[in-house]
Amino acid sequence: MQVLIGPRQVGKTTLARQAMQLFGESAHYISADEPSLKQADWLHAEWQKARLKAVSGQPALLVIDEVQKAQNWSEAVKLLWDEDSRNKTPLYVILLGSSPLLVQKGLTESLAGRFEIIPVTHWSYAEMREAFDWSLDQYLYFGGYPGGAALVSDEDRWRQYIRDSLIETTVSRDLLLLTRVDKPALLRRLFLLACEYSAQVLSYQKMLGQLQDSSNTVTLAHYLDLLAGAGLVCGLQKYAGQRVRQKGSSPKLAVFNTALMSALTAHSFSQVMNDHEYRGRLVESAVIAYALNSVRGTDMSLYYWLDRNREVDLILARGDAVTAFEIKSSRKRVVTPGLTAFEKAFPSAKSVLIGSAEGISLENFLTTPLESWLEA
Repeated sequence: MQVLIGPRQVGKTTLARQAMQLFGESAHYISADEPSLKQADWLHAEWQKARLKAVSGQPALLVIDEVQKAQNWSEAVKLLWDEDSRNKTPLYVILLGSSPLLVQKGLTESLAGRFEIIPVTHWSYAEMREAFDWSLDQYLYFGGYPGGAALVSDEDRWRQYIRDSLIETTVSRDLLLLTRVDKPALLRRLFLLACEYSAQVLSYQKMLGQLQDSSNTVTLAHYLDLLAGAGLVCGLQKYAGQRVRQKGSSPKLAVFNTALMSALTAHSFSQVMNDHEYRGRLVESAVIAYALNSVRGTDMSLYYWLDRNREVDLILARGDAVTAFEIKSSRKRVVTPGLTAFEKAFPSAKSVLIGSAEGISLENFLTTPLESWLEA
């Protein structure tokens, strides 16, 4: 069976429906995305309907959307899938989930060896440009949500769509409804803080001060993991030779989609594009977001690097191959003490300058496969 995992409104259901068209009337679609959680007997009944379409050896397709919201879904799917395997029932199954952490937990616990994960991520600049003819500045501000593309001419309406249909739905229905969160208000404030400080390093203690909460750093780290699993925001760890130092470092906050930043600001598209400092934050956040989405489902990892006051914005690693990225929002010639220090500390690493006269263009980076920067 195939498992499509990714955040809301990035095309998982559309992809599945395209596959359903190949099966015609032999396809069966169900969704557990309702306020009241579906029981396992519902899943058994719907699976049986799909089996009836697989008659006389004719292959059929079952698509289960938001599968993580069905109670005990992984145990039920394992039982039904194994029954079909024994009976040689020609039923193909696609599972869709918008909460990767929950889906992955169910897959690991019950469905080992029975599935293939296909990550579906936020849309890239190249995809938004091809589908909607967007400029680079439009992508920086409005991000990679295809469902909101038709609303950008009315920015207030677009912001409302991002806030209500994506942010609030993800937090309230994909996280708080399905995961134990002892302090839901803290999780919400942490999300807002990560959007406000995207592309900046912020210690957990400073976060607690900003959030005016007495929680411990373990709680914040856990909530960041939940938000990252939902494809909203994350905290990059510091690159170092020792794993312990990585885990103990202050995180670099980052959004998976710059639309999350723009939807929460009062500044319009034109105001932001004329604000050099804020546009620079969008540029760095867009670069990191592209990298975050690109490493999903791969063996590549992302970090930042900091030594005293010398910082490298982004580190890409896979095995012994390491590439450091410095991100600039101006095409002027720049000084890069961070890259220079990193090259001395890690002589075998590659370095890439993005956005300045000496480096590659932002557009070039955002349209180049990330893994190519690791190649010799």
